[in-house]
Amino acid sequence: MKICVLGFGRMGSWFAKELAWSCEVAIYDKDPKKTKEIQNVKAFDEPSHIKTFKPEIILNAVSLKDTISAFKEIIPYLEGGCILSDIASIKGELDDFYKTSGFDFVSMHPMFGPTFADMGSLKNESVIFIKGSCRDGVLFFKEFFRRYKLKFFEYTFGEHDEMMAYSLTLPFICSMAFSASVKKGVVPGTTFARHLNIAKKLLKEDDHLLGEILFNRYSLPKLDEITGKLEYLKHIIRGKDHEELGIFLKKIRENVG
Repeated sequence: MKICVLGFGRMGSWFAKELAWSCEVAIYDKDPKKTKEIQNVKAFDEPSHIKTFKPEIILNAVSLKDTISAFKEIIPYLEGGCILSDIASIKGELDDFYKTSGFDFVSMHPMFGPTFADMGSLKNESVIFIKGSCRDGVLFFKEFFRRYKLKFFEYTFGEHDEMMAYSLTLPFICSMAFSASVKKGVVPGTTFARHLNIAKKLLKEDDHLLGEILFNRYSLPKLDEITGKLEYLKHIIRGKDHEELGIFLKKIRENVG
């Protein structure tokens, strides 16, 4: 299989290096410095060079905001049978793009990344495949991911983004609210330190990525849900209501198992 990876960031470089074990891989990144010392992978710094490679799959791993524009840039240099693939964490307008692209596609979301996951041991991590994706492309990537013992799920574009409001927006908002209240010089306890570590890792993410996740059309209802729960907790604390607190704690213990 001949695969061209767009973008040599953290996920793009991981895919390129892992796929190179069993496939012929090329990488295209606008910044040639990123791919200068890469081994076992062809590196292009001009989109027109992709035409000579004749990829069977394009794996788009550029930043979320540039995903569609990156596809549009290289499509003129692709042969008709090439499969377009993305790993975008929020699908947004990709559904409409694929409908008019003229190419088969595989839209997926590896639910792991260098920020929090142990990229050397991905057992029990998950990958979401979007319904309507090209059968052959899905089978190829499932076979690739099986070596890491990942779990597979399937959702529509809309179902995926709605779930991401729960899976990504919810913890992101909580970590940001915590971070906004952090004061330097305060001696942290163990629980505080653990939350702080999570927050620091989150805030290393690209601003555009964080923005796209927060601006997901399903995010505001999730934020309303959080603020509603906080108002309820404020009511309990203000009234020093031990009985109501017990009910609240019982419920949230059930939530987290």
